[in-house]
Amino acid sequence: MIRLLLRGRSGKREFSTTCSRGSYGKTIGNLRIGKDTRVIFQGFTGRQATANARESIEWGTNIVGGVTPGKNGEHLGRPVLPTVREAMEKLKPDATGIYVAAHQAPAAIEEAIEAEVPLIVAVAEHIPIHDIMRIHSMLKTQSKSRLVGANAPGIISAVGKCRIGFQPLPCFSPGRVGIVAKSGTLSYEAASSTTRAGLGQSLCISMGGDVLAGTNFVDALKVFEEDEDTEGIILIGEIGGVAELEAADWIAKYNQRSSNPKPITALIGGVNAAPGRVMGHAGAFTLPGEPDALTKIKRLEKAGATIVRHPEKFGGAMKTLLADYNPPRRNSTSGPLQRRGIHTMRSVRPSLVSHALEVNLNQRRPLYIKESLGLDLLRERGINASEYSGTGRRRMLAIGVDRASLSPCVIASPATDPLSPHVEAKVFPFDYRSGFDKKLVPEVARYLQLGDPYRVSLPKLINGLVDLYMKKEAFLLETLFVERLGDLKVVGANFGFDDAAFRSSKRQEDIHALRIIEEEDPQEVEAEKDGIVYLKFAGDGNIGTLVNGAGLAMNTVDALADAGGEAANFLDTGGKATSETVKKSFQVILQDERVKVIFVNIFGGLTLGDMIANGILLAFKGLEMRLPIVVRIRGTNEEEGQKIVSLDSLSLEL
Repeated sequence: MIRLLLRGRSGKREFSTTCSRGSYGKTIGNLRIGKDTRVIFQGFTGRQATANARESIEWGTNIVGGVTPGKNGEHLGRPVLPTVREAMEKLKPDATGIYVAAHQAPAAIEEAIEAEVPLIVAVAEHIPIHDIMRIHSMLKTQSKSRLVGANAPGIISAVGKCRIGFQPLPCFSPGRVGIVAKSGTLSYEAASSTTRAGLGQSLCISMGGDVLAGTNFVDALKVFEEDEDTEGIILIGEIGGVAELEAADWIAKYNQRSSNPKPITALIGGVNAAPGRVMGHAGAFTLPGEPDALTKIKRLEKAGATIVRHPEKFGGAMKTLLADYNPPRRNSTSGPLQRRGIHTMRSVRPSLVSHALEVNLNQRRPLYIKESLGLDLLRERGINASEYSGTGRRRMLAIGVDRASLSPCVIASPATDPLSPHVEAKVFPFDYRSGFDKKLVPEVARYLQLGDPYRVSLPKLINGLVDLYMKKEAFLLETLFVERLGDLKVVGANFGFDDAAFRSSKRQEDIHALRIIEEEDPQEVEAEKDGIVYLKFAGDGNIGTLVNGAGLAMNTVDALADAGGEAANFLDTGGKATSETVKKSFQVILQDERVKVIFVNIFGGLTLGDMIANGILLAFKGLEMRLPIVVRIRGTNEEEGQKIVSLDSLSLEL
């Protein structure tokens, strides 16, 4: 229904007001990490945090201690403290890595913000979107803390041997290329490609695949511009939002103002994404009116970025570009990525959460309810609502998420005719904690072209929608309404709610009880039970795909299309694929009678290539498959994995 006006006639994004990042922009410099960066872990004594910290310390990361609520003592030869505030006072960290489960992560992030930790890295997936909006509302009001994530592998300086996150270390080597990416797996592919090309990496920043990111492409590009160790830049985007267009605008201006610009290469995943579907990442979907992948590619190309279609091509492309780049002479008195000073603290409340890490492999997606149920929810709140009778001019009013301002917003359109070539919607962002400003109602009314009698009814409708949106943690509340006897009558409802709020935090059970599983695809529901994101594509696609990582899965579908093939499905086993999830994935794919061949594309990050290879063999034999399988294994233990598969006479791309 919605078509957001992303670029108006003036060429600028249309907003009635701007919720800017304000003083938060002053924290971009906190992204410059290196060998002297002092790091703490929240959830330090948990199993996953312990394994990650031990590996990072051995690599060279300066982890000075950590936080576990209620504990004082020592872990891995480093102090353990009960609160982040105490850790700031005694350990003076520059950064914190948050290693807690999704339902605990919001409180941990807030505790770090209140303690004014300069850099906060949140790796957890599936943090409820309303929690993230509240956190962004806090971040905008301060200038001390910078957030990377959530739903991101973190940030890593290959030059400074500083890892805050769970990036696979064998992929990285000290070098010259800066990487910023939405997709973790594709960023590992890019790192491996530049390592094989002999270029290495300087600093790698994960934007992450969430709907709202703490650090975006432009933030990272600004760091890379000034970083002496970075000579070339890689940008990896995907469908969803406008961050790539904002990056393209920045790149175009950068190339104009710089006499010696650093070369930039880019990849955009999701050219062949299923319309209206969430492609694995929480933010990987395109609302009507948002740019598609091809639009983003064209804008980046026009801005001067070199586009590649597969992450393996990054190394060769960047090597060619850097051959023509003349890096400026370095200032010999300045070392790489020096440690920042510590900010003055203010008092904070102690943490109220347990930081024991719990790994939850269930994938999330928004829950859309039937229109009739949405109308029922409105009537319960005293809003005039019923099905459209066919008479009356329909207008659109919605409450949604504005990815540019990192906040909720009212979306309004005076026309909803799908045949109209220029149906425009205007966005009115508002602060999550303050709520919608009633002073904006007249401007919304004018844009909706409402007459004076109906302007009185508009606040009631807006307030009712905002109340439902906030209390039930909606993702999108889209309504169509008509004017009726001095009142506004809702005649259409497209309501989506955040599944993560229910799955990870057990909130909104009444709303999620409205899900009608019987009306969904049974194979997709079956895969979901095993933590697998499986989407069956319409059409005549006959290639089944099995991939670990949402970004890589999107790129796999695109790569098959580039080669003249057509995928029958999107399948993301998750970033921690196991032999069992691989077997379950094969079972789901084989239920599609259209599939004539299966392409397995695994990048070994946290997932080891040889382990996955053994899982493929077990599934192949246990399921007695007769279909040909093509296997691509890259990354950690790739040679061992390739050897295992090739010895068993499977078809293997080397």
